[in-house]
Amino acid sequence: MDKGTKIYTIVLSIFCLSIVIIFLYESPKVQDLNNQLKNVKEVNNFPYSFKVLQINNGIAIMNSPVSVDLPCGKVIAIIFPQLKGKSLLSPDYQTAQQQMAKVQMLASQLVKSDPDIHKIVWQLDKSWLIQHGVSLNNL
Repeated sequence: MDKGTKIYTIVLSIFCLSIVIIFLYESPKVQDLNNQLKNVKEVNNFPYSFKVLQINNGIAIMNSPVSVDLPCGKVIAIIFPQLKGKSLLSPDYQTAQQQMAKVQMLASQLVKSDPDIHKIVWQLDKSWLIQHGVSLNNL
């Protein structure tokens, strides 16, 4: 290899390594909050994993399988497969919806209890939804 190719290879390798580190880096605070979430039985045992994705200026961005643009009905049937085919008005469906809201609120309260966090912003977990066959074309 000539000298120019060696330098190009080294620079390209450093650049690629930097990109990998940037995308894989998770701040210690995010790790700590996610570990706290894992230590709460109700949150950890829930079929969907609520997590802190990042923290910006005291605002914790957390993932969520629902949003105002995506009806909760589709998501509940994925999280609780035993409800597939049941009416959205059935007591079992309503109970499952309340359980999801309770766990999401519990996760939110735990993260907000940290003195450095003053607000939670929910981000739709598009990759999880796509993995479970939900079309996001209309969102």
